[in-house]
Amino acid sequence: MSVRSILVATIIAGAIGFSLAGRDFSNDTSAEVPSSAAGSAKVVKVAKAKTASDGSTISGRASVIDGDTIEITGTRVRFNGIDAPETKQLCKDAKGKSYRCGQVASKALSTWLAKSRPVTCTFVEWDRYGRFVGDCYRADGASVAKWLVLEGHALDWPRHSGGLYASDQDEARASGKGIWQGEFEPPWEWRAAQQAPQQEVSSPPARLLSGSCAIKGNISKKGERIYHVPGQRFYDETVITKSKGERMFCSEGEARAAGWRRARQ
Repeated sequence: MSVRSILVATIIAGAIGFSLAGRDFSNDTSAEVPSSAAGSAKVVKVAKAKTASDGSTISGRASVIDGDTIEITGTRVRFNGIDAPETKQLCKDAKGKSYRCGQVASKALSTWLAKSRPVTCTFVEWDRYGRFVGDCYRADGASVAKWLVLEGHALDWPRHSGGLYASDQDEARASGKGIWQGEFEPPWEWRAAQQAPQQEVSSPPARLLSGSCAIKGNISKKGERIYHVPGQRFYDETVITKSKGERMFCSEGEARAAGWRRARQ
């Protein structure tokens, strides 16, 4: 190779190095780094790492996947602390007629979100399906999860919410809104039933919830949370005072999940 050729090659290499200097490719999905292997012009793409931490947010126009899941700029977001009926799930209305309550929830959510865009979600955690779990709000500041529970399109999920939306759920139940107009299975129980082996069809059916939930969640003078079911010794004389945090439950599973224990007699 002539001296002139060597000089030209050196100048080109220096120009490439200068153009790349100081550029951070770690967060650029479109970045292309020339490979120096064997002097070829081969291009190597650097992928963007998926990161998130407490306090991070995602914002944009939301596409509704189902009653408790949306998608923003390609990221699936699961609402924190609530659970809505699944798309294929059937509930019964006030007249006992079956309807797809999951689809009703999805359509209602889509219409409501469209009235105040964009949606902003604050990160809580990644779930086992790799979804971004977050607390979400419309542009006007309205809580998406709270609205869904208040309208009877979703349930407070004590296992994940700590009872944050319990009072909203009580209000929806008292008003007979959404799924509280008739009977339904809690979504988490419906999913479990769908996943159960076929040979377990002889198992007793899950208890249906309705607006007339009869389990009394009482708080004792010592602050102990105890629930009473119909037929127990102190059921009839137990009075529920909502201002004290006492409430009604629709199933023993719901009561236990919220932190109550069954009365001993």
